[in-house]
Amino acid sequence: MNKITLVLLIVCTQTIFASAKITETEKLTATCKVWGFLKYYHPKIGSGQVNWDSQLLEKLPLIEKAQTKEEFSLILENWIDDLGEVKMVAPIVIPKEVEFFDKNFDLSWFNNKLFSKKLSKKLKFIENNRFQSNEEFDYNFDSFKYLKNYFDLDYTNKSSRILMLFAYWNVIEYYFPYKYVMDQKWDLSLQQVLPLVLEAKKGNEFYIALKKLTAKLNDSHVETTTYGPEVVGKRPVYFPATGRIIEEKLVVTEILGDSLAQADNIKIGDVITKIKGKTIKELIQENRDFISASNEAKFLDKVTLPILKSYDENVEVEFLKDGQYETKSMIWFNYHDSHRNEFKKGAIKKKEKFKLLDNNIGYVDMGIIKNRHIPDMIEALKSTQAIVFDMRNYPNETYELIANFLNPAEKKFCDYTMPYLNYPGRYTWKEGIKCGFENKDNYKGKVVVLLNEQSMSQSEWTAMCFQAAGNTTIIGSQTAGTDGNVFDLEFKGFHTRYTGIGVYYTDRRETQRIGIVPDIEVKPTIKGIQEGKDEVLDRALLFVKTGK
Repeated sequence: MNKITLVLLIVCTQTIFASAKITETEKLTATCKVWGFLKYYHPKIGSGQVNWDSQLLEKLPLIEKAQTKEEFSLILENWIDDLGEVKMVAPIVIPKEVEFFDKNFDLSWFNNKLFSKKLSKKLKFIENNRFQSNEEFDYNFDSFKYLKNYFDLDYTNKSSRILMLFAYWNVIEYYFPYKYVMDQKWDLSLQQVLPLVLEAKKGNEFYIALKKLTAKLNDSHVETTTYGPEVVGKRPVYFPATGRIIEEKLVVTEILGDSLAQADNIKIGDVITKIKGKTIKELIQENRDFISASNEAKFLDKVTLPILKSYDENVEVEFLKDGQYETKSMIWFNYHDSHRNEFKKGAIKKKEKFKLLDNNIGYVDMGIIKNRHIPDMIEALKSTQAIVFDMRNYPNETYELIANFLNPAEKKFCDYTMPYLNYPGRYTWKEGIKCGFENKDNYKGKVVVLLNEQSMSQSEWTAMCFQAAGNTTIIGSQTAGTDGNVFDLEFKGFHTRYTGIGVYYTDRRETQRIGIVPDIEVKPTIKGIQEGKDEVLDRALLFVKTGK
């Protein structure tokens, strides 16, 4: 009996000690959240009195040695205490005009199972007596706060990699307005990337890990690039054309290097089925973890670039022509040569900024028209039965003058959410932008806007502005689904960006990931591209003619 009791006691003791041990990922995940919270909330750190990056590098060896949650929690407690007393302030009053948008906000992790009750209370106390900033949020906002040394970090050093990860992760945690519509929780993304960051032996491996993390934002504004010989290695080469993915095939839509394309008999409408023996479907899947896109339509648009890029000059490409598969052994060239239309140089016909089509229908290319051209455009098209504004491109901030022409009265067309800097992680609703004015001479015809997956950010915002006129019809397909300003983050060998403010319709319908929903959906087909048709524009002209 005594032997049985002794055995049970040993087993129970081993179980308790085993369960008390914590993994490196658990410790670093919790440390990342505490470090980021204190960075933005602690009065001493928030005011720039502490080199918070250096302190993290000093504490990481202690955190690594901690074996139990008690040891780990005590390290964090002592770290907070070493910063000095946080003074209790009178209850922080939120101004009456502030209306919070809190879908992003969650500090429930204070009650992490790894934290002692004492540590949880300290964090809550700091929240209630947090740093109060005099800073106004604008487009120059420094989300890193007192950025000093991220260009000097040695990414072959594990602690430096951890610091970079923590800094970036917390920028998104507190200052990305669309965190709540990501495909997965940002906490989970941190847990998934941590082992990759810890195991990285070379700078390139670290960049790959971070690129995978940035892709988790599901934000089409995000472009993450690496540069420098220690990162890139070989210079890339390119296919001399670009295209569009339709039905898991890549259809050539534009020739970029005409002499090279002619040498290999590449034409608009050609259908690519394989590259280097891999199907387009396989190549799409290979790139899925590295591209941030708000929706599938924009992902398929973005993925064409890496698919048509190689680090080997000799590339086998399989085409489907007239029902027959044909494989060509091609030589791809650097960006300069593969994107140079030599035959057309000096003889390229300039695109028309605006023109009159048949049946008294106006057409405006929003990608090239500028504000100085708007008066002439209005004069030429004011008596038309309809104007088609082609925004399958990126406009030149011409929304205001055109909206003044379209609208009979002033009208608000969007609302914003912006970070509330005195309560990091929380957002507030802000009054959006108005367009138009009292104008009896406004345009009386139909307004048609053409959109697709290349309509992004300002294109989507401008479309919202034109919709305010009340006689606007959207024709095309799902847009990129990313609206708002962009914050660029630049580091040694690494650049990324993210959307900084939230944009919504005035009834607070979301635009992020959804985009501008077309009233009439039309997508190009392989047959239409091969026949040289613009099926979206054709559908718009049919709508003007029939009203449906």
